[in-house]
Amino acid sequence: MSTKEKMITSISKEIEREFGKPGTTEREKFDQEAYAFYTGQLLLDARKEAKVTQAELAKRIHASKSYISRVESGDIIPSAAKFYNMINALGMRIEIVKPLVRV
Repeated sequence: MSTKEKMITSISKEIEREFGKPGTTEREKFDQEAYAFYTGQLLLDARKEAKVTQAELAKRIHASKSYISRVESGDIIPSAAKFYNMINALGMRIEIVKPLVRV
């Protein structure tokens, strides 16, 4: 086995080693932090693409600028309703797509 092959590892195994198995307290904490970070980055990118300031987005959704900042930094996860409001205020939409049923 070459050195490269020894270096290749499963990301799932690495996450499990570092943060515990799914269902453990440590893993749940990691998952929540990862979701918060991802949600924040998604909204930050969308806001910048729409050329909207944090203050303007806050005004559009009746929230504070600090709330927008905390969401974008991953400190908090917005409720589903607030997330939809933010996306809508940025001129975007969310589609929920059912997976194809295989016969």
